[in-house]
Amino acid sequence: MHDTTASTDLRTPFRTGVRDVAPLLLGVVPFGLVAGLAAVQADLGLPGAVGFSTIVFAGASQLAAIDLLGAGAPTWVVIGTVWVINLRMVMYSASLAPHMATLPRGPRLRAAYLLTDQAYAISIMEFRRRDWAPRQRLALYLGAGTALWVTWQVSTVVGAIGGGAVPDAVPLAFAVPLAFLSLLVPAMTDRPTVVAAVVGGTVATLGVGLPSNLGMPLGAVSGVLAGWLVARHGRTSAPVAGGMADGDRP
Repeated sequence: MHDTTASTDLRTPFRTGVRDVAPLLLGVVPFGLVAGLAAVQADLGLPGAVGFSTIVFAGASQLAAIDLLGAGAPTWVVIGTVWVINLRMVMYSASLAPHMATLPRGPRLRAAYLLTDQAYAISIMEFRRRDWAPRQRLALYLGAGTALWVTWQVSTVVGAIGGGAVPDAVPLAFAVPLAFLSLLVPAMTDRPTVVAAVVGGTVATLGVGLPSNLGMPLGAVSGVLAGWLVARHGRTSAPVAGGMADGDRP
């Protein structure tokens, strides 16, 4: 049974979302600054930085796209890379869907725009802790997502404006791989993620000389595939009732 106390009060869950995501904003700010700086370094300027932040609104794929555009990669390579990197959002949305299934389609479609790693993590954790009604769950999600969106936009603009004052001799482009490493290392918590990182990084490095900068999208696809295969193998070889693994069945 849903908690019907103040079921129509959406301010409390909204504030809860903002409060819960606040500590994570400390990591979003420098990442947004790097995105703005990278856009300037890639000659996209402030309009390009703002455009990417409002339309794409996805840190890792945004930096990858800026890096590829700065290197002169074809548009289809940029779009394909962004698509592969953001595939995880499909899993996030599928996980959130049961908690908001009874809401009208319009609010759910608008909420999809704010989907990020942090908003998903905060929301799914609170959904499991609190038996709120669907509208309250949406309000909590919007609180976390809106706080992230505002922080990201402001940080990107500040980074883009400040980037114009940085001398050309300063290798701002080097901040892009550093930002990716800061995201990658904390995420390597199990065997599939480690294998995905190693395989993806190796393929991308070996593919540096490929035409149209295909090394990065090939590395992304190879890493995802390798991680999925390792995870699938781990599930099929896990112990089952009676102490036998699937492969040990007669």
